[in-house]
Amino acid sequence: MQVSGLNDARATARFAPDPFTAACPSRTVLDRIGDKWTVLVISSLTDGPQRFGELARRIDGVSQKMLTQTLRGLERDGLVTRTIYAEVPPRVDYELTDRGRTLIAPLQALISWAEKHVPDIERDRAAYDARG
Repeated sequence: MQVSGLNDARATARFAPDPFTAACPSRTVLDRIGDKWTVLVISSLTDGPQRFGELARRIDGVSQKMLTQTLRGLERDGLVTRTIYAEVPPRVDYELTDRGRTLIAPLQALISWAEKHVPDIERDRAAYDARG
């Protein structure tokens, strides 16, 4: 029995997430949630369901292509749902899923950190760039 338990422990350790390993699936999740457009889309959807055009207007600088790709990726990962309403013209709403809502607090913390530290970072960048 101990040998079997040891084999089970080894199997568990072998499949434990390790984002420092290129083949680790957790890396693709980190890539998704670490993307700048993902951070902004999820932050925007914190206020509730929104249409594509509302998201595009709110997220300055995002192209239609990037917003579409980001929303599709978030939907694929189960972080956003897309609801199509049978109206003329058709209406499509995007909304965070329960899993997507679990990202609100960590992403808001990251945004707050960036807002707090941006003046210091800009100062440090200017000093670095001035060194040549």
